[in-house]
Amino acid sequence: MNLVVVSNRVARADANEPMTGGLAAALLPVVEKSGAIWVGSSGRVRDGAQKDPFAQIESLGAGALALLDLPAAHYAGYYEGFANSALWPALHSRPDLIRVTHDDYQSYREVNAFMARALLRFRKPDTVFWIQDYHFLALGAELRDRGVDHPIGFFLHTPWPSRAIIGSVPHHRELIEAMLAYDLIGFQTEEDQLNFLAYLKSDLGLHVSGEVVTSRYGTSRCSVFPIGIDADKFALQAHKAVSHPDVSRLRKSLNGEKLVIGVDRLDYSKGLINRVNAFDRMLTQHPALQRSVSLLQIATPSRGTIEAYGNLQGELARLVSDVNGRLGEADWTPIRYLNKGFRQTVLAGLYRTAQVGLVTPLQDGMNLVAKEYVAAQNPVDPGVLVLSKFAGAANELDTALLVNPHDIDGMARTLATALSMPLTERRMRWESMMEKLRSNGIQRWFADFLEALQSANETRAAADQKAIDVAAVWPPLCVGGGDAARLN
Repeated sequence: MNLVVVSNRVARADANEPMTGGLAAALLPVVEKSGAIWVGSSGRVRDGAQKDPFAQIESLGAGALALLDLPAAHYAGYYEGFANSALWPALHSRPDLIRVTHDDYQSYREVNAFMARALLRFRKPDTVFWIQDYHFLALGAELRDRGVDHPIGFFLHTPWPSRAIIGSVPHHRELIEAMLAYDLIGFQTEEDQLNFLAYLKSDLGLHVSGEVVTSRYGTSRCSVFPIGIDADKFALQAHKAVSHPDVSRLRKSLNGEKLVIGVDRLDYSKGLINRVNAFDRMLTQHPALQRSVSLLQIATPSRGTIEAYGNLQGELARLVSDVNGRLGEADWTPIRYLNKGFRQTVLAGLYRTAQVGLVTPLQDGMNLVAKEYVAAQNPVDPGVLVLSKFAGAANELDTALLVNPHDIDGMARTLATALSMPLTERRMRWESMMEKLRSNGIQRWFADFLEALQSANETRAAADQKAIDVAAVWPPLCVGGGDAARLN
């Protein structure tokens, strides 16, 4: 099998770049081991026609990394416009933040078509295409329009919202019809899958049988594949990272304080304002905890040119300053707030240092930070995960302390409970979560999806052949009868 994986963002194994539990961090180890070709954006754009759109192709473990310079004329409309100012807010149930134009949609489709043309370079008899995430909802249809009949799968790393919310996206019907060009569409949770199937039945009027839907493209299967991590590898990283200078300095600076850690992109879906308010509420309601615990919040800047992100950054900075100004002392700062990212090798050590992992998104497809925090813990003295019930990870990590991120008082109480939890209970909860991480790791996700994709493609091919056979037999059955007259 010649596997081609496609995503907007890619990762390099030797790059000194931060990765906070997202798509790129998840895909890197499986691409390295599988020998796949990983195609994605170089992060640069190029003007004019390109004879060869690939800026560079380099080795990546057993496979390769192929980077494209995307077209300058359409990049802003594709990325900052339709992908992140229409799809991202809708997929995270924030239709009030949609800011998009018709030209943005046209640019989104142009970039999907551009990527499809570039992918033809890798088409071989045994090629399998695996498309990742909301940037490329229409890429499968663009490939089919160019005669590609190979297996093409799609995996959505974000949530999929209700019919009413996805219906707020301009051109939603056209986009979702285009998605049905994929043989297999994968979701993080059963709720996401059911929301998608409900739209197909109610809004498109399509026939859905179990997980299989029939459209003009043939049959497509819609299944659930919760993404995981390599828990044992991450645990080893965390053990080694204790001696890293960044981690050592943090440990020394605590002076016996307990540490709560949050690690996120600076994004409105992550619930950062609510999280800081809950930490503030806990310290206010439990004065004895002041000077004995601090919050390390790492918030990596993201999409700063989009208005909603700029507003969030300013609001969060003001809120952190207010809490530190009211509650801080000359020798104690309640919230350590960092607007920069760290490599996973360092993050693993920071997770291990913290007694509580605070992962409280308002909506999240999975949230691998939650899984990384659990994997990084010291088995002898593990920390406690406080996790939003609206993260996909909550379906698996059900012995975490689950919270409603909209309930500030409830989060404050749960955080105080986590900080005082006895060792026996901490170990029990951690062992249960670690067992699930090991049994549902990244390699299983990878293998399960590809196996299901091959099966879905065979089902589609068989259905297509049956339709051809029926069409071949149909005319003789109608000759001379009323049916033939009506058909004419």
